Amino acid sequence: MEGKACPPEDESCPARKEERPSAPKGKRTASFGLTGMTCATCAQTIQRSLEDLQGVESANVNLATEKAIVVFDPEKVDVDKLSKAVKDAGYDTITSEVTLSVGGMTCASCSKTIEEALLELDGVNSAVVNLATEKVKVKYDPQRVRVGQIRKAIVAAGYEVIESQTVDAEREARKRDMLRQKRMLVLALVFSVPTFVLSMAMMFTPLGEQHWAMAYGNYILFLMATPVQFIAGYRFYVGAWKALRNRSANMDTLIAVGTSAAYLYSVAVTFFPAQFSFEGTSTYYDSSAMIITLILFGKYLEARAKGSTSEAIRKLIDLQAKTARVLRDGSEVEVPVDELDVGDIFLVRPGEKIPTDGVVLEGTSAVDESMLTGESIPVEKAVDSNVIGGSINKNGLLKARATRVGADTALSQIVRLVEDAQGSKAPVQRLADKVAGVFVPVVILIAVATFIIWYAWAYGLFTDMPAPRFVFSLTAFISVLVIACPCALGLATPTAIMVGTGKGAELGILIKSGEALEIAGNIQTIVFDKTGTLTKGEPEVTDVFALDMDQAELVKIAASAEKGSEHPLGQAIVRKAGHDGLALSEPLDFEAVPGKGVQAKVEGRSVLVGSRRLMEGLGKNDAAEQRIVSLESEGKTAMIVAVDGRIAGVIGVADVVKESSAGAIAELKGMGIEVAMITGDNRKTAEVIGRQLGIDRVLAEVLPEDKAKEVAKLQEGGRIVAMVGDGVNDAPALAQANVGIAIGSGTDVAIETGSVVLIRNDLTDVVAAIQLSKRTMRKIRQNLFWAFGYNTAGIPIAAGLLFPFLGILLPPWLAAGAMAFSSVSVVTNAALLKRYTPEIKRKTKKEA
Repeated sequence: MEGKACPPEDESCPARKEERPSAPKGKRTASFGLTGMTCATCAQTIQRSLEDLQGVESANVNLATEKAIVVFDPEKVDVDKLSKAVKDAGYDTITSEVTLSVGGMTCASCSKTIEEALLELDGVNSAVVNLATEKVKVKYDPQRVRVGQIRKAIVAAGYEVIESQTVDAEREARKRDMLRQKRMLVLALVFSVPTFVLSMAMMFTPLGEQHWAMAYGNYILFLMATPVQFIAGYRFYVGAWKALRNRSANMDTLIAVGTSAAYLYSVAVTFFPAQFSFEGTSTYYDSSAMIITLILFGKYLEARAKGSTSEAIRKLIDLQAKTARVLRDGSEVEVPVDELDVGDIFLVRPGEKIPTDGVVLEGTSAVDESMLTGESIPVEKAVDSNVIGGSINKNGLLKARATRVGADTALSQIVRLVEDAQGSKAPVQRLADKVAGVFVPVVILIAVATFIIWYAWAYGLFTDMPAPRFVFSLTAFISVLVIACPCALGLATPTAIMVGTGKGAELGILIKSGEALEIAGNIQTIVFDKTGTLTKGEPEVTDVFALDMDQAELVKIAASAEKGSEHPLGQAIVRKAGHDGLALSEPLDFEAVPGKGVQAKVEGRSVLVGSRRLMEGLGKNDAAEQRIVSLESEGKTAMIVAVDGRIAGVIGVADVVKESSAGAIAELKGMGIEVAMITGDNRKTAEVIGRQLGIDRVLAEVLPEDKAKEVAKLQEGGRIVAMVGDGVNDAPALAQANVGIAIGSGTDVAIETGSVVLIRNDLTDVVAAIQLSKRTMRKIRQNLFWAFGYNTAGIPIAAGLLFPFLGILLPPWLAAGAMAFSSVSVVTNAALLKRYTPEIKRKTKKEA
């Protein structure tokens, strides 16, 4: 191949591999597809944008293959920032993503090992392991690495990939693991309890002075402790070996080293006492056996508690119907839900689950959507009503047409959003991650230092010691190893996020990430869009004032001009014309002027319908102005109609305020959050609505494209601002806010601009989302405080810090019990969130 150039289309050409930049030591290479490029200039633009990022060593953008290969320093920049740079340049990136369930992880060190193993694969851009959900999310280039290679890398690192094509297969694997843990725990208990009892009896009762106990006691203890050490404790040796192979250390390392030290010392005392000249014949069989048993017991309880934290997502998955009754060639056929296609006609009898999203063609019924929307009252369905897959048909026969199937259904999207949120990391977790990365090696160093200090120096400072020098020093060494708990640090944040986001899903509140969850709990200012958010978004015509024509003619002309409009105010005029039985004309040259109104040709006449700003340049009409002022003082919107350059009349439109708006705003103000309203309406109308709802800060006459600028102004000075809107018209403002809350999405839960998506169109859910976030963050802080506090206090006590003052040296088995309790308590504390109901929900329920 020497001297030959690669064909531009041949990515597999060996010479092309030489052209690719290789990552220097400490650097990483990421590759991803690109869209939007049309010429060499586009490629150069993207390349410059990437190279300008701090931490990017080199970037190579290939127009022919439409790919970018970037060498970068992961300490300074990550793949998300690379992608953002491409998007900021006006292009887009393409990355594939896979989520795999992983078995065999025990602590945060395992997560780090798997992430590092995956990031070494050429083509893997990012890998994020969640210890609580036992899943890894990998973003990769499918042209450079396949899912099979990703699985092999995880297995090569010493872990198990649980095939998750179906939920049932994964669940069965989890059950088998729980059963295996239970069996090992029972085995450990059968042997360790007698070992502990006999050991205590030999030490503290006359039994130890009997001839058979002195001659054979240690041999009996050896026979009982050995199965615990090497059968029940096998998993710890396996885990420690995996860590050693990957040049790291984890919780298994601490347990394996600590128990092996106790066990091997005991074996030496039992079989070779004379050769090693040990002082006394006390053994540690009881300690090694009880340490393993207590840790296994803690792990079993932890696994059960972790299972309960993911209960919400399992409930959502269980909502999925297994089969559907489909009409095929005029006959009713029962088929698996996976075989449904868009457009299929299906039947749902009373009591059955609706198999997929659809629209009702025939029948009426009440449908229970509570598990999806949090709305406890069944929703009435009739012809043309939308139905959600997974909801339950209560009392009527429905015939419906499938509109979304498979991964596109609302239920699948909700599950995906919740899983993504549960797999994300909150900013508060960064400190715990940093500590977890170095925790185990530091603990081993502390344990070794403890042994050396007691054996070489500190032991000689005291008289009347409870044990010989070597035994005492070894006890402190083992206790330090087994009391340290990296698990609590690794589980503190993700378990609380799991439960918090799962609880939110039950309430119809979809929080998309741990970061959004954290920020939502710290909101200082919240901005509501008016139309469709604070109000129902279905305004009605209340007044018609005509100047040179009758009212019906004015409504007909205005409605004809608004016929092509999607604005709620324009649609209200069209509905008024329909209600009055007026025949509308087709508008020509229709144009919607954002924030101002519409203009069109109607029956040969030039028509304008909208606000004062649209009428600039037209002559002023005192009668019309007087009516406009009157309508605005009543909180109504005045729609001015002009025909052929002259004002022809005014139509008053009022949008009714939602029943939940005032109560929700009062609750937010009671929480110390500043509330603002933003609208394109004129100031007088906006201020009337603001006064009705108790909103002090009103941002009126704001054009749609300027809403994001207003949010940015509120953020000046570092204030944390949330924006609440419909997720479509308010997209820029939602994106600008620290937290974008898209309300009333219904079944369209995949709204991209909202970091929090509310399924129901109820403002109390905004309050509930903030209250849930605050409670979840409180749990996270409690867990982190406990995890850090436990280790900070526990390790010095195990090292013998209290011995000079109180004469207390923590026995290793007691240290192991404390360690097991630590991780279980963190998970259990997070699981308590399942019982939490936001205060606004309890209050609303009580009032109802």
